[in-house]
Amino acid sequence: MKTYVALLRGINVGGHKKVPMAILRELLTKAGLLNVQTYIQSGNIVLQSSKENTRVIEDKIHKAIQSHFQFEVPVLVKTKQELESVFENSPFDEVKKIKSYFILLQDTPSKELIEDASKKEYKTEEFKITNACIYLYNEAGYGKSEFNANYFERVLKTAATARNYNTMVKLLSLCK
Repeated sequence: MKTYVALLRGINVGGHKKVPMAILRELLTKAGLLNVQTYIQSGNIVLQSSKENTRVIEDKIHKAIQSHFQFEVPVLVKTKQELESVFENSPFDEVKKIKSYFILLQDTPSKELIEDASKKEYKTEEFKITNACIYLYNEAGYGKSEFNANYFERVLKTAATARNYNTMVKLLSLCK
């Protein structure tokens, strides 16, 4: 049995795509996932599965949500080890890391796309793109950032979802 973290994008924001966490936990348990835990209302799930392929788990979660709630929700699933690696490999010092955002990528973008996306700069922001994550730091916070997951999805041609430092810490602690 492996531990996974599933990240849903765009639920319970501004009254759109409402997904109550109690119902979500029940749906995913009925779909065969085990020890399903949620953290806050923004689509953070820690679960266990005997499946080895994260795409199979993503598809299972996606279909369960679509069937019950009748809307599409992008789903990214990472292993506990993948999430730990993303967290530990932040390029920022501890002060910036605590205020940074982790934009997790579903697929590894091509080198060319990473190079193109890396050319864009804003004076108040720092970011680094890796195969699995974009590390983003803006002193004013994600809401004031010129960059966001939509921008990076469009440029890197892969699904992405952002989580802050505190959420990453909590998800990793729930994986233990």
